[in-house]
Amino acid sequence: MDDTNTATRMLRDEHVLILQVAGVLDDIMSSAPDPAHLDFDAIEECIAFFRLFADACHHGKEEDLLFPELEAQGLPRDGGPIAVMLYEHQVGRAFVRAMAEAVSGARAGDEAAVDALLENGRGYVDLIRGHIDKEDNVLFNMADNLVVGSPCERLCAEYDVVCARRFEGQTVEELEGIASGLAARYPAAG
Repeated sequence: MDDTNTATRMLRDEHVLILQVAGVLDDIMSSAPDPAHLDFDAIEECIAFFRLFADACHHGKEEDLLFPELEAQGLPRDGGPIAVMLYEHQVGRAFVRAMAEAVSGARAGDEAAVDALLENGRGYVDLIRGHIDKEDNVLFNMADNLVVGSPCERLCAEYDVVCARRFEGQTVEELEGIASGLAARYPAAG
C-alpha cells in the first residue's frame, strides 16, 4: 500500500520525532552520574516539546480529528483501541504535568522533587513508547483501511490547519526545531 496519502502518514511521521525526544529524555535520565548532573535545561525542553507538540498538536489531531472520523466509520469510542489511546493520553498528560511541577525543585536539589521528576520521566518514556507502538501497529493500520478517498483527503487537510496554529506562541516548525536541537545534543539517544 502506498502510505504517502493515508489518514495516518503525518501522525506516523510525528511519532518519529516524539520517540526521538523520548529517547533524549531517557538518555539524560540514565546517563547522569548523579541527580546534580542532570541536564535540567534539556529536560525542560523535553517537557515543553511533550506538552506542546506531542500533546497539544499531535494528540489534539488524534482526539479532535482522527478518532471522531474512526467513530464515523464504526469504531467505538468507549471501547477497543480508541478508548485505550484516550486513556493513555490522559496518563501521559499526568506524567508530563508531574515532571513540569518537579523540575524547578529538582534543579534546586530537592531530593523528593528529583525522585518525582525521574519517576514521572521514566513513566512517560515507557508509556509513550508502548503507546506509539500500539498506534502504529494496530489503530493506524485500521485507520488507513477505513479512512480512504475523500474522507482521507478532508482529514489530511484538517491536519494541515492544525499544523498552521501556534502552540503557546510557537509554530510546529519551532517545536520540531526543539526536537532537532535535542537530537543534536544527544545523538546517542536516536
